[in-house]
Amino acid sequence: MYKYKITERIEIFAPSETQEDWDCSGWGINIEGYDEIRKIMLCLTVTEDVVKQAKEQNCDMIISHHPLFCVNCHSELVSESYAPQINVYCAHTNLDKAQGGTTDTLIETLGLSKHKVKIEHDFLRIIDYKTTIEDFNNLLKKISPNTRVINNNKVKELNKIAFCAGSGSEFINEAKDFGADCLVTGDLKFHTALDSDIVVYDIGHFESEILVLPIFEKIIGAGVEIIYAKEKSPFSQI
Repeated sequence: MYKYKITERIEIFAPSETQEDWDCSGWGINIEGYDEIRKIMLCLTVTEDVVKQAKEQNCDMIISHHPLFCVNCHSELVSESYAPQINVYCAHTNLDKAQGGTTDTLIETLGLSKHKVKIEHDFLRIIDYKTTIEDFNNLLKKISPNTRVINNNKVKELNKIAFCAGSGSEFINEAKDFGADCLVTGDLKFHTALDSDIVVYDIGHFESEILVLPIFEKIIGAGVEIIYAKEKSPFSQI
């Protein structure tokens, strides 16, 4: 499949112009002359190990969610011996904002997509969903056993829940302003947690976004072989 046909399909779903100003969605490495794509590796993050996997499996292209600036690029990815053999493309904040993107996929995976999204704003999705803290804890643990919760006000029941896959702790106050009594996200910092007036769940950056890879496969469609990189969260229990 022609590589620009692949990226065209992605950008129809998640227009590149909707990415944040600081973002680098799009081509990370676009190799002239390597246009016909037979095998694609999908990943959350382009690490040295992912590049090695792609090389070993003879992939022509890597498609990731995170752009290259998120990782250390001192790897064989940019070496003269390997870079001319692979294309790298990402859809980051534009995929976060897209209908059916990262946050919507998180909600769907939790089985909550039937609950109408009342508010869509930037990266946030807010739904009406009445549940107890205990039941919601158990629901989140199904996709992220290492989930952490901040409940400074000892809330026992939830009625309106905001979601932001990835790193969304900056939207706590925004979620509160929209009437949410809970935010589900990742990468929560200590002082942010300490100051939160609403319940906040940190399910992990990796766990909240890895779910979106099948969306890439669905967008790309038939005509090319898809391989999922073997990835895991850098965090582990002790």
